[in-house]
Amino acid sequence: MQSFDLGKDGLRALNSALHALKGQTNMTAWEVVNPKGAHAIAAGVDAPVDITVRGSTGYYCAGMNKQATIRIKGSAGPGVAENMMSGTVIVDGDASQYAGATGRGGLLVIKGNASSRCGISMKGIDIVVHGHIGHMSCFMAQSGNIVVLGDAGEALGDSLYEARIFVRGTVKSLGADCIEKEMREEHLLILEDLLRRGEADAKAKPEEFRRYGSARKLYNFNIDNAAAY
Repeated sequence: MQSFDLGKDGLRALNSALHALKGQTNMTAWEVVNPKGAHAIAAGVDAPVDITVRGSTGYYCAGMNKQATIRIKGSAGPGVAENMMSGTVIVDGDASQYAGATGRGGLLVIKGNASSRCGISMKGIDIVVHGHIGHMSCFMAQSGNIVVLGDAGEALGDSLYEARIFVRGTVKSLGADCIEKEMREEHLLILEDLLRRGEADAKAKPEEFRRYGSARKLYNFNIDNAAAY
């Protein structure tokens, strides 16, 4: 176990050490203590390592993550796992705005609630939220899956493309071009897998969810839909 004290050694030294782990490494287990809400902790990691951050973090923790498994033993500030490529990020507490924004791959798990714009412009990432999500979540979401065990706020899925949204609770309102869709067997299988990988399979069953997606009316400009753009 590589233990790193941010209060003593500083953020730049931590990220430099993690960025030096190119490809395969035998230093696979890392622990970060005294984060004290620092920004960009473990951002840009590109190695198959396990990193545990013992405390809450600031902006962009685990941003651009590739290959690594990063667990935050606390809550996360805005932009956790932003532009994530692969790997897994697990937040044991709550997440602030735009969690998983523009994520292209990998899995983001939020054990608490997520604030507004969760999964905004997601491009292939999978997100599992054990609690609720805020307004404008999945705005312009292009691909990937988001699973919400709690409720969703206003304008869910506004202007989305082909991302799949699964909500167990209530939805305050749907955004432009977002509609409820049929839950088919293939979607139940996707949900079953995501709930298992998101450590939520003991809390919910796939058949308890509803699916939302794009009505596909805004893909190309149409003057009849001008008010919806």
